[in-house]
Amino acid sequence: MTFRNIFLAIGAALAAAAMLAIVQPAQAQSSVRPETVADNLSFPWSVAFLPGGGYLVTERDGLLKLVSEDGGQTVVPGTPEVFGYGQGGLLDIALSPGFESDGTVYLTYSQGSPEGAGTSLFKARLVAEGSGYRLDGGRTIFSGNNRAYGGKHFGSRLAFAPDGTLFMTVGERGDRDRAQDPARHNGSVLRLTAEGLPAPGNPFFAEEGLKPEIWSFGHRNPQGAAINPATGDLWTVEHGARGGDEINIPRAGRNYGWPVISYGRHYSGRKIGVGTSKPGMEQPVHYWDPSIAPSGMVFISGDRYPDWRGDLLVGALKGRHLARLHLEGDAVVSEVKLLEDLRERIRDVRQGPDGYVYILTDSDKGKLIRLLP
Repeated sequence: MTFRNIFLAIGAALAAAAMLAIVQPAQAQSSVRPETVADNLSFPWSVAFLPGGGYLVTERDGLLKLVSEDGGQTVVPGTPEVFGYGQGGLLDIALSPGFESDGTVYLTYSQGSPEGAGTSLFKARLVAEGSGYRLDGGRTIFSGNNRAYGGKHFGSRLAFAPDGTLFMTVGERGDRDRAQDPARHNGSVLRLTAEGLPAPGNPFFAEEGLKPEIWSFGHRNPQGAAINPATGDLWTVEHGARGGDEINIPRAGRNYGWPVISYGRHYSGRKIGVGTSKPGMEQPVHYWDPSIAPSGMVFISGDRYPDWRGDLLVGALKGRHLARLHLEGDAVVSEVKLLEDLRERIRDVRQGPDGYVYILTDSDKGKLIRLLP
């Protein structure tokens, strides 16, 4: 082993020790009281907030719901046809940065084809119709080539960057090796224009044979994405296998290691790849072992929760809690489990324009819940 490789191995071991040390719980936490806004939602996946009040909630079976302040629900027609199997269906929703003037809505979904299902992006305008809304002029503006049969690992979250480009996370569909191939969308973070085209400045924009939409690769199943308001950087959270759930800060052209390196193991108990590190592959900001099955994530701002300002919240599906991560710069220094008494799988977590935190619970009788400080 060369001196350089010894140095890298020691550095990786120290980084791993540091990441394990930071999971000690914070000494103080704010109490919150969950208040149900709406219930009887069918496996809700994502929520967006309308400027005039009310909520748009995606349900995995393909419906988009308008939820009123009093919890009433109506269907918003015009959504794409989804491949509704396993983890597939209607997934994330995001309003355009200029929504108040253009009314544009973006949806991710699992799109079927003879070659299998992949992760796609749909764009439409939300227009008033009677006492509700419908989607008008909808079209699929991007279709991933992460196509496979079966119903797992589609991703997928959306996050608008400060420059107006759109990040989209894409799962590797269980086809592990393709996450290491930038000619495939499997296991990648994409950076797109508002029309679903590759954003100028992407790392593989001019590389023949590689996908110009790709921003970073080597991910497994990233189901959370958020822009850190302190830095403008994208953060993501992704599912590991048996252990090894990760928080990453995806950088242009970087390889995040799956399935060559991981802090987890295969479900069979076998070792994944070469271990926890390899030169040329990035280390996570934070990882969980055992797995919590992370999904939505949000950075907290404003004054509703003074103790939480600047913290990162991550929903846990398997863990059935809300993880509150206290940050110092880009480092996670402590972690607290919240809402364990709910005993609910938490699919999404957002901060609304009113400053309150909202969560979606993942079940056939899912709920939209507001957290009162």
